[in-house]
Formats: sequence, structure tokens, C-alpha cells
Amino acid sequence: MNYSNEVEQMHCVAQGPNHGPAPIPQEGGWNQVREVTDINGLTHGVGWCAPQQGACKLTLNIKQGIIEEALIETVGCTGMTHSAAMASEILPGKTILEALNTDLVCDAINVAMRELFLQIVYGRSQSAFSEGGLLIGAGLEDLGKGLRSVTGSMYGTNIKGPRYLEMAEGYVLEQALDRNDEIIGYKFVNLGRMMDAIKDGTDPAEALARATGTYGRFDEAVRTIDPRKE
Repeated sequence: MNYSNEVEQMHCVAQGPNHGPAPIPQEGGWNQVREVTDINGLTHGVGWCAPQQGACKLTLNIKQGIIEEALIETVGCTGMTHSAAMASEILPGKTILEALNTDLVCDAINVAMRELFLQIVYGRSQSAFSEGGLLIGAGLEDLGKGLRSVTGSMYGTNIKGPRYLEMAEGYVLEQALDRNDEIIGYKFVNLGRMMDAIKDGTDPAEALARATGTYGRFDEAVRTIDPRKE
């Protein structure tokens, strides 16, 4: 350690009380975090790229400062899926400090990592008050059965009105309209359930039928339309 001559000549004054960092809530306890290995928690965050053409939702499960589980979900930019594939290999096994300073290729994923870092080190993790934290694999619970991200896709124009394309339940097959041409429900197919059934040996047509359902007052429709064609 090198000191300037001015500092060398100074009289040493005691600093007085030093209680260390303020405790933060982590996995059901209150901890003073002095080292990166003191960090624990599962949390989510969203990032976006500079041109704001895409966004990333990042979920990390951290144990003793190490990222043990990472879920990367992207929307809006096709190139982000390849960056997310790389991030899924890059992030696990790194400390959160290493991950913060790692090039995750996509700017939106980098921003999401920054936002998660801030949440975690300030004690704002989703599992802050969960005793013992959440087990590795808890990140997949966000996806539910079929392990597909919940993505909403809606489109509308002034001249032709709204189109429901993808809802929480799945891919929208038909929109149900009443006599005023207002939407009263829709028919959907849960692609995750359908693909799981096909992989298990179910005939594709039967799998499609099993994974198809309706929402709202679909059965009362005066007419239905294909939102992608009509």
C-alpha cells in the first residue's frame, strides 16, 4: 500500500464505533454481508437493451454467493434466444460478482443481471423471508407444466380491433364474438401439454384434442374467428 507524503505526516485519529454493514434479510434470517459468499437468495429481474427492442426476465437461485440455478426468458428479439442459450451455460457456477462482470452477449440479459445484483445485495430477494431459502429447481416453478414461459401476445388496429394471439393458457385458436362482434372468450391449445403427450406416444390429433380448452363464454359465441387470419 502506497501513501502520499501528506497522508504519511497526518496524526492517526481513531475511527470510533464500527458496527459493520447493516443486516439484510436472507432466507429467513438477518445477515451481515461482508463477502460475496455471504449472499443467498432466489430472485427475479427484468432487463432491456439500448434500442428497447427486446427484454429479458432473469431468475437466479444463489447459494453462498454461487449461482446454482438460472432461468433466462426472452421476448421481442429473435437473436436473444441464442444469447440466452449462452447465458444458461455461462451463469451457473459463477459468483454474482463474476456474473455481473461477465459479457452475457445480449444487452438485455446484462441489464437483467445488473438489476438482480442490486436486489440481492440490498436484501430484496424473493426468498428473503423463506426459512432456508428455496431448493435448486424452484426457478422452473415459474414455467409450470410443460415448462413453457407465460407469454402474452395481443395485437390490435383501429380499423379492425383486437386480436388475442397467445394467452396464459396457451396458443389462441379462435376468438369468440357476440352479436356486437365483441370478444366474449377464446379457444386455446396448451402447447406444453400437447408436446408432452406426443412425446409420451399419444397420437398428435388426440394430443391436440386433449390440450385444447376454452375460456370465458366461448359456447355462447354468435361466431368465432381465427385471430391470425380473419
